[in-house]
Amino acid sequence: MESTKQIKIEIRNRWTGSVVFEYTKEGNTITETVLEAIRRGADLRDTDLYGADLCNADLRGANLSDADLCDADLRSANLSDADLCDADLYGANLSDADLCNADLRGADLRGADLRGANLCGANLRDAKGCYLSCPTEGSFIGWKKASGCIVKLRIPEDARRSSATGHKCRCDKAYVMEIQNMDGTKATEDTVRSDHDQNFVYTVGATVEVPDFDDNRWSECAQGIHFFVDRRAAVEY
Repeated sequence: MESTKQIKIEIRNRWTGSVVFEYTKEGNTITETVLEAIRRGADLRDTDLYGADLCNADLRGANLSDADLCDADLRSANLSDADLCDADLYGANLSDADLCNADLRGADLRGADLRGANLCGANLRDAKGCYLSCPTEGSFIGWKKASGCIVKLRIPEDARRSSATGHKCRCDKAYVMEIQNMDGTKATEDTVRSDHDQNFVYTVGATVEVPDFDDNRWSECAQGIHFFVDRRAAVEY
């Protein structure tokens, strides 16, 4: 029986090109090489992992600070407690990844897919690209689909507001300006019920509030008035 080919994979420093760690085994993969490097205590700071396939990898507590993970596939990877300070995660796929308590200070998250990622407790100070989808201050207009209609909301200046990784936002209170049909014409109804809570109603001219609003922005489905800044997004939701 023919044996599987021995494959050597090298992990290099992104700045100098020098080999930081190398690993050879039958059917070797970049995931196995990275995991072996971590197991052996290799220093993976500043490493070149551009485009690496690390899907489902267990990288708990790994030190990947300043690493080049641009366009890396990190879907469903466990990066809890990992050090990703100043890491380049531009365009990386982090969907459904566990980033709980990860250090992402100064990380470049522009273009990264964070849908479904767990960012509870993550430190995102000075991270690039991880901005709210709604204005951080002042009053603005929001749009919500409810009972087959579109509700035009004015989110007041003092409202608490939040968004996770997508375009959907949340706030703790809003003034109901108008109820519209999908095509933008004024609806005959002046009151509609929430699709998720039939006891929560939107009445034209009234202010609706959610007293138990959850300030954790990464809990996308938490308590709050859910809305979109772009009317088209509400229509398509």
